[in-house]
Amino acid sequence: MPNLTLLDAQARVCTGPTQTRPLTQDHAFRVLDTILRSVKGELTNEEQVSNAQMGAFFAGMTIRANAFPEATQWSEEGSLLGVGSSIGPQYTGNSNREMRLVGALREILAGGHLGYEEVQGVLKEVLPLNVGDNQCAGVSQSLLSAFLIGQRMNRETDRELKAYCLAFDDELGPAPVANVRSLTHYGEPYDGNTRYFRSTLFAAAVRSCYGESCLLHGVEWMPPKGGVTEEQMLKYMGANTRLSPLQAKNLLEDEDVGFAYISLREARPSLYSLVGLREHIKKRPPLATTEKIQQFVKALGKESIISGFYHEGYEEPLLMLMKRRGVHSGLVIKGEEGALSMTTRLRAASVSKGLPINYCSGFRSMSSVSALELDGVSRQNFNVEINARDYGFEPSNTPRTDRSVLKNIELGLAALRGEKGPVYDRIVLNAGLVDHLLGCDGGEDISLAFERARETIDSGKALKKLLNYIKSSHKA
Repeated sequence: MPNLTLLDAQARVCTGPTQTRPLTQDHAFRVLDTILRSVKGELTNEEQVSNAQMGAFFAGMTIRANAFPEATQWSEEGSLLGVGSSIGPQYTGNSNREMRLVGALREILAGGHLGYEEVQGVLKEVLPLNVGDNQCAGVSQSLLSAFLIGQRMNRETDRELKAYCLAFDDELGPAPVANVRSLTHYGEPYDGNTRYFRSTLFAAAVRSCYGESCLLHGVEWMPPKGGVTEEQMLKYMGANTRLSPLQAKNLLEDEDVGFAYISLREARPSLYSLVGLREHIKKRPPLATTEKIQQFVKALGKESIISGFYHEGYEEPLLMLMKRRGVHSGLVIKGEEGALSMTTRLRAASVSKGLPINYCSGFRSMSSVSALELDGVSRQNFNVEINARDYGFEPSNTPRTDRSVLKNIELGLAALRGEKGPVYDRIVLNAGLVDHLLGCDGGEDISLAFERARETIDSGKALKKLLNYIKSSHKA
């Protein structure tokens, strides 16, 4: 477990140039005292500060001193920690792996950016991590955590994000290709929901009933939120959550199923090996953005990617990555908790800063060719703020689940059994709007798209699809 004193300090300083919060002098003394006592072996194993934590913390403090605006540079803690310097010690690394990492890190700590090949080179050099006894084989945890959090603090460039996104596409060979006319990749935040009902699994079951195949992906648990995920729900319901991309492809082609879930553990072992390290980094690394834009299976027909986001400024990079993937349509949604779930609740009158919940931005191709081949003329871009009331939905507060996997499942299954209410409305809203915004067949008229989703639920088809998936996942 990471040390809680240092985690609190990391939460304050290991963030962007406008969000970072200075430490008071007392806080800085307490953090340094904790680090020194840990290094001297004076803390119990449960209290020890990990190398990854130290790497992230000191990287954050260095970048603040070297590259952040004056308002978010060192304050009172500056007199204690000394003067920032981009030169640093003349350490070059203990291995060829570390030498490449150290060279890149020097640029990052000075507030600089890396090229596409440079980022990919580092990632492929050090991953997968071989972690044992709190040690990483071949590379220092402190250096790697400094590299990951440093790139996020500097706000990644498009080329850096593309490098993270595409680095391990070929790790297990070419992605299998499903013989389906339409496939939607769902890019939910991997760290889950901690407060509100998460609708994606149930909306995917609905959409699969009328030929809109859906591929969900994620992990069972991921920091920093450690919330409810699709993998947790499927595992609780008895589904097989260890499907390979090829097995998922077969389920997508199965007319009795039509959707699938793939764990990062099976699809990208190198990226999955970072889950434990990310707990010690505390803040989200660049991978928290790029892991949402993956194609673990491809399709013969049209492909779309949808992704959730929370922090303003990441919607355009996400759409850029979707276009780089070559999909026909892309959609980013500011759902509740940064997830994909749009809500029927009214927007609070006091909220005026930033993009509102239910803000959507995206593109859809007016041609059958992929986004990689488009010249921009045949692509329709859009931005819209969804007010569910405009489409006949009664405003309602989102049901709380508060980290309960069982509660999320109970609510979703009751809605798929036809129980009307806030959860039913959210599943219909999210299924119908995705059909409409992505330009799916039968979704051109939004009222008809909602009616189709309702009929799919009320007839019992969506529930049957979900139950078929649980059974078929073990036969795959």
